[in-house]
Amino acid sequence: MGVVVKDFNVDTVTSEDIDRLKQSIYRDKVAVLRNQGDITPEQFVKLGHMFGELVSYHEPMYHHPDFEEIFVSSNIPEDGKQIGVPKTGKFWHADYQFMPQPFAFTIFSPKVLPPKNRGTFFINMAKAYEALPQELKDAAAGTTSSHSVRKFFKIRPDDVYRPLGEIIREVEEHTPAVTFPTVMEHPVTGEKILFISEGFTVELHGSDDPDLLDKLFDATGQLDQEFAHPNIYQHAYEPGDIVIWDNRTLIHRALHTTTPAATVSHRVTALDGLPLYARAL
Repeated sequence: MGVVVKDFNVDTVTSEDIDRLKQSIYRDKVAVLRNQGDITPEQFVKLGHMFGELVSYHEPMYHHPDFEEIFVSSNIPEDGKQIGVPKTGKFWHADYQFMPQPFAFTIFSPKVLPPKNRGTFFINMAKAYEALPQELKDAAAGTTSSHSVRKFFKIRPDDVYRPLGEIIREVEEHTPAVTFPTVMEHPVTGEKILFISEGFTVELHGSDDPDLLDKLFDATGQLDQEFAHPNIYQHAYEPGDIVIWDNRTLIHRALHTTTPAATVSHRVTALDGLPLYARAL
């Protein structure tokens, strides 16, 4: 899974180059742009716009101070202030899976890397669906699944001392659960995708088996705490990497260090103008 792109330059890349790169990401799921350590936040946003309509994260505490399109994960204060949010994404998910329009592309740029245990785990949910036993494929067919941020919503600084029930009600009002087909067809590749994640998928509808969702989590590798399941691919970042992936097909989970270490990453996310899926299956 994935391709490596060398000699990429955001200031000289052509629209034809970007079109080729998009097609490669749809096909190969991950593209790694090497040696991009000098890219500025302004250039990073420019790169994101080349892939489609950028969507700023719905919670402002994640925003870059100068470019709201950039989602910041950081445990390094700047001038005594917290910029972004530390330790994000330590659970299986597709970005914005809990919103009416999940993203097409995630574009990720680690800015400060820890000396070890650095990277992201991925599962290709098209390949994972393909590998399911036929009885699970049959059970999932025609069902729908609901997705919510409620399990992993991070408390905001201004939530301190607020009643928990009030915060939960606010989360449910601002980001109510959304429902999509459990199995869907990719609008570009035609692949069958199992569109669920252990982090955001909270309920499966249309099945007589109350344990079906957990069975699908287990079969796809999302319950493997050792990350040894054959569906799991780990990308270990090199300094200067920018990684772009197909957010329809891949779910991912951050690999955080077990000991304190400085980490900073930037992310932009784009819609590609296509529907989330071609048809439900």
